[in-house]
Amino acid sequence: MRLTGNPLNITQLFGIKYPLIQAGMIWASGWKLASAVSNAGGLGIIGAGSMYPNVLREHIQQCKQATPHPFAVNIPLLYPDLEAIVQIIIEEKVPIVFTSAGNPKTYTSVFKQNGIKVVHVVSSSKFALKAQEAGCDAVVAEGFEAGGHNGREETTTMVLIPAVKKQIKIPLIAAGGIATGQQMYAAIALGADAVQVGSRFVCSPEASSHMQFKDAIIKAGEGDTQLSMKKLVPVRLLKNDFFHQVAAAEQRGADEAELTHLLGRARAKKGMFEGDLSEGELEIGQVAALIHEIKPAAAIVEEMIAEFNACIGSIKSL
Repeated sequence: MRLTGNPLNITQLFGIKYPLIQAGMIWASGWKLASAVSNAGGLGIIGAGSMYPNVLREHIQQCKQATPHPFAVNIPLLYPDLEAIVQIIIEEKVPIVFTSAGNPKTYTSVFKQNGIKVVHVVSSSKFALKAQEAGCDAVVAEGFEAGGHNGREETTTMVLIPAVKKQIKIPLIAAGGIATGQQMYAAIALGADAVQVGSRFVCSPEASSHMQFKDAIIKAGEGDTQLSMKKLVPVRLLKNDFFHQVAAAEQRGADEAELTHLLGRARAKKGMFEGDLSEGELEIGQVAALIHEIKPAAAIVEEMIAEFNACIGSIKSL
């Protein structure tokens, strides 16, 4: 299956077939998911945020064996073992790195000196410009709809993408609320060169997240997620007992220290990896309301590209 329409420079930048990137999600995107997406023509990403350095090295090496195609690693720049992670990525010659949750200047020059392409995740035009100034090869502009860590500005993808497009010259990847080919088409029509998809790929057999979490996503409807913990790092959560504890604390004016204590340690692992749907942190995007089945990663890619191409035909017919 081939993507019709104008060629997009993001495919040339990364050496991939389709302008479709799988997000680097904690407790979901290990080597199995990343290699499956890359083998299907997209860009798979290993999420380093939930991995110790030695575990990340194993996933990179497994991914190399599982796919001959390019893949990337996502690094939250708040990671405690950041220097060790960076060194492993350089040693293992990972071709592309996506950075998030921090200053893009921190390691961009180091990666580029080692021939690694760098993409930074942003939630505003201001930070997109900072990423461009730092020397990033592209940016991911992530709207308010996205799962996981999010921007405090609460700018939706439909507003964010054209705003960022006007400000930068480097390629732009749209993220947040994208799980179908129709949404992919809309994002590219708004000015994106590619899309990044997270939540949809959580509901695949290759994702390492717990089956009970996947089932909860499938059952989710409109309004079942909400942005939370804005005094810490804003994160969109599926509503459960833990979410309601956080919401109650925020309503009574809890400070950062109280919220940090409530969050505790390994709360995300408990929810997304171990399947505790009551007390775990369940990070997922608004688009969960449109996800109704578990499907192989390659089938997700194929379906999205088919829907995208159908949109091109429909628009032309108007």
